[in-house]
Amino acid sequence: MNFPTIHTNFWDAIIAVPVVLILTQLIKIFIKPKKTTVPFIALIIGLLISVFISHRGHLIAGLFMGWFYGYAAIGSYASLKTSINSFRQRPRK
Repeated sequence: MNFPTIHTNFWDAIIAVPVVLILTQLIKIFIKPKKTTVPFIALIIGLLISVFISHRGHLIAGLFMGWFYGYAAIGSYASLKTSINSFRQRPRK
């Protein structure tokens, strides 16, 4: 079995993950899904972008990288939210 060659490039780091993050936030604003389904929505968006846009022609590479797009967006959002919350709760001098 030959494994696919997967390249991480400019598209992956700078465009795909923020697009997944923005689309997920827009869905949260307009559709208002349950909080427990939002990470699943981000994962599905990441998979769709990867399979149909960035890795057309190779399903395995698209699924592999789409998983990373979705979970990178989830992690980025969680990190940003945690940082903002800790900054707001910081004791004032």
